Order: sequence, then structure tokens, then C-alpha cells
Amino acid sequence: MNVLHTVERQRMSDIAFDRLLEAIIREDLAPGARIRDAELASQLGLSRTPVREAVNRLIDLGLAESKPSAHTRVATLTARSVERTLEILQPLDRLAVEQAVQHIGQPELTKLRALNDSFAAAIDTGSPAAILEADVAFHQALRDYADNPVLARIMMQLDPHVQRILYRKFSSRHGAPNTVHHHVALLELIATGDAVGAAESSAMQWGALGGQVGDLFTD
Repeated sequence: MNVLHTVERQRMSDIAFDRLLEAIIREDLAPGARIRDAELASQLGLSRTPVREAVNRLIDLGLAESKPSAHTRVATLTARSVERTLEILQPLDRLAVEQAVQHIGQPELTKLRALNDSFAAAIDTGSPAAILEADVAFHQALRDYADNPVLARIMMQLDPHVQRILYRKFSSRHGAPNTVHHHVALLELIATGDAVGAAESSAMQWGALGGQVGDLFTD
């Protein structure tokens, strides 16, 4: 067994996965688009094997769909699938925020405020990718402060699906400035040590996103 060859192939597979995942989140590979290994391998400058491995990972995550002897395509985004994702996310996020508050002191609060400032600055650029990156950084910091590896692993499985939803939201300029104000209100609750209030506030924001589903997605 050539260990170096195996490691190199895995690295190429990871590169292919990261690039395809980004393309799906940003809808460069649109929902429902056919996935053709040879074509993607050529575009990425990689061989077909790591690309096929990356596509299989996307299928396992529910981001791509495969019908044997027919096609492989990017999973569609429907109002129903989005609602299902948010239904699962809300209680997990509520738990993460509630646990995070217990570990947040002044240094952590200062970092969170700086991350929200970066989010506001990203909105001013008008770049959905920059807005999404800044929003993810804010929520990831909260998750890290929860210091719950099991919860983090579970939420990580949802991350690509949630980011697809948020990218669509930020591309439409739908409610991004309101999200800044929500973050400010959330941080005020965290600053007082109100773990339950902060958790509920965060969950309500995801609920508000659920209320926008009809404007952003169709069945």
C-alpha cells in the first residue's frame, strides 16, 4: 500500500469537496444542476477519482442526489426542505447559545461585538459571499463558546444546508441589516448573563428566517 499516494488522493478529494461545496452554497452549481464527474474534473484540474469521492460525500450529506444509471444532480431547495432544516436547527441553536453564555466574559463579548461589526461592514460591500462568511464567523464563535463537542458535530452536519439558505437570503438582500440589530440585541442579553433569554432570542431569529421561506423558495 502506497501511503503517500493515499494521502495525496485524500488531499485532492478534500480540495474537490471544498470547491464543489462552495459552488453549491453559492449556487454556481444551481439546485437541480447535473453533476458530471469528467466535466468537473476538467474544470477543477483534477482527476476523476477524487472528484467522484467528493461527489459521494456530497450525496451522503444530502447536498447531491444520485439515481443509478440515470443522473447525479445538486439537491433542490424547496420551501418544505428549508422549513425542515430550520425546524432541526432551532432547538440545537437554542441549546448552543444557552450553554455558550455560561462561558462568555468580557473578552469573549468584545470578540463577538467585533465579529458583528465585521458582519455590518460585509453588508456594506454588497457581497453575499462576504456577508455569509461574516455571519458564519459570528455564530461559529457562539458555538465554540458552548464548549460542547457533541453538539458541535451534530450542527456541523447541518451547516452546508443552513449556509445554502442564508446565501439565498443574503443574495436577495432580504433582512441582512435586521440581522445586525438582532445580533446587537442578542449580545445585550448575553452581557447580562441571561442565558435563557439569549437562547430564545437566537431561536426567534431563525424562526423569522422561516417566515421568509415563502419569499425565497418555492415548493
